[in-house]
Amino acid sequence: MNDALMIRPVLFSSLRLMVVLAALLGLVYPFVTTTLGGALFPFQAGGSVLHDSQGRAVGSALVGQSFEGAQYFHGRPSAVGNDPVSVGGSNLAPGNVALRERAQQEAERLAARDGLIIGEIPVELLAASGSGVDPHISPAAARVQAARVSQARGLSLESVMQAIAAATEYTGFPGAPVVNVLRLNLALAAMSPAEARQEMR
Repeated sequence: MNDALMIRPVLFSSLRLMVVLAALLGLVYPFVTTTLGGALFPFQAGGSVLHDSQGRAVGSALVGQSFEGAQYFHGRPSAVGNDPVSVGGSNLAPGNVALRERAQQEAERLAARDGLIIGEIPVELLAASGSGVDPHISPAAARVQAARVSQARGLSLESVMQAIAAATEYTGFPGAPVVNVLRLNLALAAMSPAEARQEMR
């Protein structure tokens, strides 16, 4: 009987602790962090959504997209078709024959499309990222596409290069320069003459 009386306060104390922690960690903490995140970082908390000149949402700055047409800068290849629901890489080893053949075919296609020398094509235009939805390319990968885009949009090469510089961001540590492809394409769409401007889908 004495043992039962001694155990009862311990059980009640444990139950109270469980309820308090459940309330703090399951209700209060998520509410505070969500509220503060939305108030202090509304763009990021809302999914980093980018809009076109008409105010329509066209995508997220954090998720790569597939672009078709000479007037657009193109991002990295994607093993999942830039589907954010099915993120992932090809899982093919560097020595895999299928991977090497795919990279060679892509290099030949890019060389023909942009007038490049195969050995000088930046590697990220040939190799898919691990996530499959990488929104960035290097400034070098953007610059090799600049001549094609400037011609297709009726813009000077200098203005396209300036747009690349404006879209360049610094990520990670110590901060490697990268270009957000969607931001760049949106900026160029706003700059383009009306006859060369095409809405993003």
